[in-house]
Amino acid sequence: MQLMSEKSAAGGGLRERKKRATRAALAEAAVRLAAEHGAEKVTVEAISAAAGVSVRTFFNYFDTREDAFVVIDADAGGRIRRAVLDAPADLSPLQALRRALAAELAEAEQDHELWRLHAEVLHASPHLLARGVGAHMAAEAALAAAIAERLRGTGEGPPAAPGLYPRLLASVAHAAVRTSMDHWSAHQDETAFLDVFHEVFTLLAAGLPAPTA
Repeated sequence: MQLMSEKSAAGGGLRERKKRATRAALAEAAVRLAAEHGAEKVTVEAISAAAGVSVRTFFNYFDTREDAFVVIDADAGGRIRRAVLDAPADLSPLQALRRALAAELAEAEQDHELWRLHAEVLHASPHLLARGVGAHMAAEAALAAAIAERLRGTGEGPPAAPGLYPRLLASVAHAAVRTSMDHWSAHQDETAFLDVFHEVFTLLAAGLPAPTA
């Protein structure tokens, strides 16, 4: 999962921040238009107009029209991986990943409407959903590589491609975030999203003990 708006543009110079803001505006426009009209009926011209840019500018950020619907924030994965690598050495891989994800998801409650619309758009269009799954798998593989790099840096992992542990941790973490968001979406009036997120990761850290009556 990935956040957008000013948070996406936190790093880099002015030019880079403007580029990130433009891409975020195009992605948000695409999702909102698709949620209202159906992705198949949304044109590049309509997305560009809604974001206040030209069609030429649209293709500076996306190779195809479909790409605009798939990923809301293309920079989030890189931020998470960097946070995992930069986390204090005394943190376990799970703790480092938990901290990185919590920092990235801190604004989820403010952006949840857009994320809900994004999920609806993908599930309403099989070919977009397939592209979304592909993007998710690529992000998971990149995260596993970062976890493996962290393990090698602490002397706890072999100098090789990601093995079972990094891949499993990346996969479990992605599933935990998805479960947290699904549960929170159904109980927004009862709890804060980050509380749900931390409860999920506490259960993971404890080895998923069976709940007591």
